[in-house]
Amino acid sequence: MSLSDQELIARVVNRKDQHAFAQLVLRYQSPLRIWARRLCNGDTHLADDLAQEAFMKAYAALGAFRAEAKFSTWLYRIAFNIAANRWRAKKVEWCELDENEEIEAEQCSVKQYHAQKDVEAAMQTLSAGQQMAIRLCYEDGFSHEEAATIMGIPLGTVKTHIARGKQKLQTLLVSWQDALPQ
Repeated sequence: MSLSDQELIARVVNRKDQHAFAQLVLRYQSPLRIWARRLCNGDTHLADDLAQEAFMKAYAALGAFRAEAKFSTWLYRIAFNIAANRWRAKKVEWCELDENEEIEAEQCSVKQYHAQKDVEAAMQTLSAGQQMAIRLCYEDGFSHEEAATIMGIPLGTVKTHIARGKQKLQTLLVSWQDALPQ
């Protein structure tokens, strides 16, 4: 039986149960590493370091976790803060997003391959805030409120980023579709 995040957190805080924290790490390491790779411009080694540091800071601060947001939201915010501190110190080139992993042409039809590339190209025309908000909510499954917490911006700003980003994507993708030879 799998324990909830809250139950695991309580075991870590109350009993110093490292096994319980290891379960949290196993639960969130893959999504956090994928997201950290976006924060680190696709540099997997730097992303792994960022994710590891985020887990270490989370473990050290777990007693202060107030559960006002989900554990994953809190963890992503820690990773974002670490990355932001590195950017400020110029240790990392600022880039919030990497390109999606390459799609092998042999694994999908040429049309799907080009559609994915079109979406990625269109995403790159959005502002950094729009890209991050859209990716957090649509790719990573966070709510608008959670994305606002992770990004450290007001909820209304996240909603504006998403609405404007979606509108621009729709316009770009329709115009690109119209430009294709039939």
